[in-house]
Amino acid sequence: MKFGLERFLQDPALRAPLKGRRVALLAHPASVTRDLTHSLDALAALPDLRLTAAFGPQHGLRGDKQDNMVESPDFTDPRLGIPVFSLYGEVRRPTNAMMAPWDVLLVDLQDLGCRIYTFITTLRYVLEAAAAHGKAVWVLDRPNPAGRPVEGLTLREGWESFVGAGPMPMRHGMTMGELGHWFIDQLGLQLEYRVIAMEGWQPGAGPGFGWPMRAGEERTWVNPSPNAANLWMARAYAGTVMLEGTTLSEGRGTTRPLELFGAPGIDTRRLLADMRALAPEWLAGCLLRECWFEPTFHKHAGQLCAGVQIHTEDPARYDHAAFRPWRLQALAFRALRLQAPDYPLWRDFAYEYEHDRLAIDLINGSPMLREWVDDTTRPPAELEALAAADEAAWRAARAPFLLYGDT
Repeated sequence: MKFGLERFLQDPALRAPLKGRRVALLAHPASVTRDLTHSLDALAALPDLRLTAAFGPQHGLRGDKQDNMVESPDFTDPRLGIPVFSLYGEVRRPTNAMMAPWDVLLVDLQDLGCRIYTFITTLRYVLEAAAAHGKAVWVLDRPNPAGRPVEGLTLREGWESFVGAGPMPMRHGMTMGELGHWFIDQLGLQLEYRVIAMEGWQPGAGPGFGWPMRAGEERTWVNPSPNAANLWMARAYAGTVMLEGTTLSEGRGTTRPLELFGAPGIDTRRLLADMRALAPEWLAGCLLRECWFEPTFHKHAGQLCAGVQIHTEDPARYDHAAFRPWRLQALAFRALRLQAPDYPLWRDFAYEYEHDRLAIDLINGSPMLREWVDDTTRPPAELEALAAADEAAWRAARAPFLLYGDT
């Protein structure tokens, strides 16, 4: 099994169209070869490649920024002497000056398979800029560690943001290379676009179901962002990311961020009982465990939190097709609303440069999820019907752009 980067490095024929062209790289800490060489260093060592610039997305090219919404500056790479431009600093979209030093942009970003993960928005922005400037974009494709399942409500028109790149559900089930094709079609862009596809990726195969874990194909996990610590986080993320729009801790400041949730004073035993009573089928495919934790920073820092951890590690107990993290987390919100109707659940703060809309609504691409949670007369079947329709529509919409089959 080979990632796009490895095929590009090993096969001079794939690089031949770049002869005489200036090349830039968009990458982050997980942009590594199988032996963990960073793609910037691996590409710079190629004698037939003229590397003239690099870009870093949120958290930086080298992953130096720990928390969300912490900007990275531009700098000059001390070893290569090339400019490294930040696409999460003074700007989110490449400026004219950033576009000038290169002809072809190689995109080597490890995604988590979730609409809110900002790397896919950055992909959209560089595609739009490349189309406007007559530049080319090539994606060195990588696995979607969450695999092919689709889940969540589709982002509604007018709710686009840096955490909402387009009308897709929360869990999109595509690779970065495939998403590039979809963006180009969706936006009507005209540009040179290529995907250096993976070889041998089978997203439906266990035990990884998206991440290579079969004998002989295992890959080291490198955090694509500081709190994406492992595959189990990636599996849960399409649900636990919603915690960023709430007053509940998502486990930042612990060793298992975005795999658990909680807050001081919550009755987690009752919470789980209510979740099982409301929609037991939404809890399938994983194990839920009552736990206690004390964040060392971020929400509820230094306070003992009652919480729940979502376990997907045990291959004998994890069911990839049945696990639906977005529904699970939505159900937890509803159970908390039943337990404490006046609980100040929704966090009101400036989220990803948006000041006039609630973070939970930006995350979900509309107010629909929040409104369902708050109106306890609306049954789970109502949200199920809304989400199921959106999910079916997305599976049909993405089908023409899949490069590796649909399971």
